[in-house]
Amino acid sequence: MERCHKSEVDFILQNHTWELVDLPLSCKPLGSKWVFRKKLKPDGSVDKYKARLVIKGYSQKESLDYFDTYSSESRINSIRLVVAIAALKNLKIHQIDVKTIFLNGDLDEKIYMEQPEGFVAPGTEKKVCKLVKSLYGLKQAPKKWHEKFDHAIITSGFKTNESDKCVYVKMIGVTTSFCADISMT
Repeated sequence: MERCHKSEVDFILQNHTWELVDLPLSCKPLGSKWVFRKKLKPDGSVDKYKARLVIKGYSQKESLDYFDTYSSESRINSIRLVVAIAALKNLKIHQIDVKTIFLNGDLDEKIYMEQPEGFVAPGTEKKVCKLVKSLYGLKQAPKKWHEKFDHAIITSGFKTNESDKCVYVKMIGVTTSFCADISMT
């Protein structure tokens, strides 16, 4: 299990998710915990072990630690429509899974977290993590991911579908491309 801890922390550090700072006097850092999962192969045998660092966001205070939350999710009817259009026009559908999706959302709020258990940097034991990017467990993590995704897809020429804000459409000649943010929390 130690190896899956290490790879998660390595990704977090490579992603510049936080910076180590002295805790401001008026602030209280949030805690974190490790969540462990076994990923199984279709035959039921263990494929790999996963560890995820989750901040204890239930301690966040509205209007202080976050201002707005929501989780974007496409409507099932929108997904069915895109699949039906693809079938009628003999189009290919491509799916991507963004690994560690919420670690990509940029934070505006000042949120401090205790250093994760087992990964306190030597010589910095009194410092805390000032989050630059979101972590799983933050109340605003889904919103921050969707903001970043929305910006990237809109700047790539897609337009937001007015009936489902998680579906994007792009006309390329006579071809229509669809993109849907169907992230689940």
